Amino acid sequence: MKLWGGRFETGPSEVFERFSGSLDFDRRLIDADIRGSQAFARALERVGILTEDERARIVAAFDQIRTEAAQPAFYEGASDEDVHTLVIRKLKEKAGAIADKIHTGRSRNEQVSLDTRLWLRDECDRARGLLAGLMQAVLDLAGRYPDAVIPGYTHMRRAQAVLWPHYLLAYFEMFARDFERFGEARRRANVLPLGSGALAGSGFPFDREAMARDLDFDSITRNSMDVSGDRDFALDFVYAATVTMIHLSRLAEDWILYSSEEFGWLELADGVTSGSSLMPQKKNPDSLELIRGKAGRVMGCLTSLLVTMKGLPMTYNRDMQEDKVPLFQAADEVAGSLEMARVVVESAVLKPSVPLAAAEQSWVVSTDLAEALARAGTPFHQAHQIVGRFVLESIRQSKQPSAWTAEEMHAFAPEFSAEMATFLDPRRGLETREIPGGTGPKAVAAALAQASQRLKEMAS
Repeated sequence: MKLWGGRFETGPSEVFERFSGSLDFDRRLIDADIRGSQAFARALERVGILTEDERARIVAAFDQIRTEAAQPAFYEGASDEDVHTLVIRKLKEKAGAIADKIHTGRSRNEQVSLDTRLWLRDECDRARGLLAGLMQAVLDLAGRYPDAVIPGYTHMRRAQAVLWPHYLLAYFEMFARDFERFGEARRRANVLPLGSGALAGSGFPFDREAMARDLDFDSITRNSMDVSGDRDFALDFVYAATVTMIHLSRLAEDWILYSSEEFGWLELADGVTSGSSLMPQKKNPDSLELIRGKAGRVMGCLTSLLVTMKGLPMTYNRDMQEDKVPLFQAADEVAGSLEMARVVVESAVLKPSVPLAAAEQSWVVSTDLAEALARAGTPFHQAHQIVGRFVLESIRQSKQPSAWTAEEMHAFAPEFSAEMATFLDPRRGLETREIPGGTGPKAVAAALAQASQRLKEMAS
C-alpha cells in the first residue's frame, strides 16, 4: 500500500520502487514509529477524530505489531516503501478500516523526524552508558599502577616524566567531554516535532505540549518549516560519535605503539589480539587497529551527512532519506568501538619497569633541572641554555643522567648546586608538579578521586 496515489494515473516503475525504497535500513525505527503512532492516536482522540474505543483498538494493534516485529519472519516478503508504510499496512490488517484515520493531520515528514529523534535518544543513552563503562575501566587501570612513571611525549619524542595515572586521566577527560557531547545531542534531539505537518503546521488543534509529555520530550519545536528540513540533531549525534572515535583512535595508536616490541610497556590480553596465518610468533593488536580503522568510517558518515544537507532548499527534500545509513552506521560503530575499548583497557597489563627505564635513560629531567636553576635565581633563559649544554655534553660522552655526580655537575656549571643532582631522578621532578591538573603524586591522587566522584554523578 501507499500513503499517497490519488493524483497519479499510474504507479511508480519497478526501477523507481527499488531505487527509492528504504525499508531495508529504516526498519530499525519500527519501535519508535509504533511509540510515536500510539501517542498520535491518543492525540487524535483528544481532538475527536478517534473515539475512545477506536483509539484503544489502534493502540492494542500497535502493541501486537511491536511483539511480532521482534521476529525475523515479520519482514519476510515485505515490499513496502518504508517502515512507516509497513506499520500502517500491518495496522490495517489488525484494526481494519479505522487504521485509515491514523494519519489524519500528520505528515510523513514530521513522522520521520519524530521516529529518528526517539531512536536517537536511546542511542545517546547507549553511548553514554558505554562511555561510563570505559571511563571506569580507565580509572581501574590507573589504580592498579598508582606510582608508575612513564615518559610523556611531544612530537613522539620523550619530553617529560609523568605518572601513568596522569596519562590515563588525560583520556578520562576526553571521554568525559564525549559523555557531555552525547548529552547535548540528546537534549537537542529531545524536542517534539509532531504537529508541524508537512511544512505549514497541522490543520487540527492538537495539544502539542500534551503529546510532548506523552513521549517524554522536553519541549516542542517552534517552526514547522524548520522541522521539515532539519537534521541538525542527527548531525549533532554523528559529530559526537566522530569526536569519540577520534579519541578512541588516539588511544588505539598509543597502545599499538606501547605494546610493540620497540616499546614493550604494555601487554595486551590474548582475548583482544590475534595471530598470523604464516608467522607463529605474532601477537597482533587487531582490536585496536580495527578501532582506529572504524574511526575513519564514522568520520565518513559525518562528511556524508554534511554534504547531503549542505545545499538543500527549504523544506523537505527526498535527499534527506539518505541521512539514515550514515546515522545508523555511526551509532553502531561508536557503540561497538566503545565496548571493544573497554575490554582492551580492562585486560591490559603495564610493565612499570620498562617505561621507568625509558624515562631514566633519557633526558626527560631537563625541564626539572632548568626549573630548579630558575627557582635558585638563574634567569630561565640562561637556565635553559645551561641545561641544553649539559645535555649536549652528556650525549657526547654517552652519559646517562644517573651517571653524573653532584660534584661533576657543579664543575660543569657552578649554578648547579648539590641538591639539584636529585633532579636527575625523574621521580624527583614529579614532586614539583603538584599544581592542580599537574602530574605530582598528590595532584594525581586528588584528580583520581575527583574523577571517580564525577563518574558516579554522570552515571546517576
